[in-house]
Amino acid sequence: MTETPADQSVAAQEPAAVRRQVLNRLNRAQGQLGAVIRAVEAGTDCRAVITQLAAVSAAVDRAGFAIVASGLKRCFSRDAGAGTSPDPAAAQAAGPPGLDADAGMTVQDYEKLFMMLA
Repeated sequence: MTETPADQSVAAQEPAAVRRQVLNRLNRAQGQLGAVIRAVEAGTDCRAVITQLAAVSAAVDRAGFAIVASGLKRCFSRDAGAGTSPDPAAAQAAGPPGLDADAGMTVQDYEKLFMMLA
């Protein structure tokens, strides 16, 4: 699967655009997973099943990475706008960087989310 220019800069996009891309990826992964299930039920060659399963996994991972990257961008943008440091210790001491869907998320929280996907 090749990356489009939009895929390369997901974090730089508006939240609505990121949400749309994430939903597109997840819907694509859902369709691919359905194909994997049908292939297993039909007794399709193991190599073909694993290849499709890897594609599903990659699509889900990319959706997760896009969510984390978008959240980090918003977090650092708020920090820069408020004149605070993106230093994790400073972010922790300063408390929640703003009120939005990710209110209360620290850099460490985003790091943990990211590592769950890795």
